[in-house]
Amino acid sequence: MKNGLRNQQTIEKIITCTGIGLHTGHKANLTVRPAQEGTGIHFFRKDMGNKYPSTKAVVKNITDTRFSTTIGYNGNSVHTIEHLMAAFAGMGIDNAMVEIDAPEVPIMDGSAAPFVSLIKEAGIKKQKAVQPYIKIIKPIKLSDSDKSIIIEPAERLSITFYVNYEHPVVEEQTLSYTPDNGNFEREIAHARTYGFLNEVKELMAMGLAKGGSLENAIVIGDDSVLNEEGLRFEDEFVRHKILDVLGDIALIGMPVVGHIIARKSGHALNTQFVNEILKNRDCWVLMGKEDSAKKSEESCLLSSPAV
Repeated sequence: MKNGLRNQQTIEKIITCTGIGLHTGHKANLTVRPAQEGTGIHFFRKDMGNKYPSTKAVVKNITDTRFSTTIGYNGNSVHTIEHLMAAFAGMGIDNAMVEIDAPEVPIMDGSAAPFVSLIKEAGIKKQKAVQPYIKIIKPIKLSDSDKSIIIEPAERLSITFYVNYEHPVVEEQTLSYTPDNGNFEREIAHARTYGFLNEVKELMAMGLAKGGSLENAIVIGDDSVLNEEGLRFEDEFVRHKILDVLGDIALIGMPVVGHIIARKSGHALNTQFVNEILKNRDCWVLMGKEDSAKKSEESCLLSSPAV
């Protein structure tokens, strides 16, 4: 959003899909339902019974960031939520209830595009309430060795990402992206997750990547991409990294306005950075709330349990 507010949004009708989890290999049936204003994004494990509450997709509920982003609360754990969260963020969906009958969101084709198609099929419903957002007024930075992520003041959200694997297939790639007029679907959503062949073998030895295949991930060999169809974009790797940032930053629980600059960042650093943003209260202002409500909202962001 640029210098202004917008109304909250949900989907018009229920949507469903079926697929397998990238790491667990479990078949999953996923249903997304419209939700009321102020709900946020919630995940509910149907296979665990009604005694477990839903889990709100916010940073307080992150339980694991190894190889994907996992949230959980009181036993209701859901793995690999980042591509679906990126689709919600990219399409401007603020409120939704996600029901799933397995421990992991289906990987689909490895991108956010199938989820975007489902959201378009459902339709987007504008709601009456205004959507609050965090506006960055001072830079915030987090580093870990050669990885870093920073957010600087800006008039709208933008993301610049830099990758360099020193590999003949994936050398330096840099891309800047600013959400505008549906360009998430065109420029980012179709970029697939990827891994190097030796890393895939290691993941499988660890009992992960059980559902991985050339149908749902780019696999990089010693000197070429192993997928027969090749890449969807010449710089598909950095585009997918931007997709991941969008999904992980969405765990703030509301939009953020600022320029994010990331170097080699992954899920662990991305989600640590969300905490860093919320901790540095002097570096942002909450927009779109009446003064009487701001204090309550900020307290909820910073301290209260999120369920």
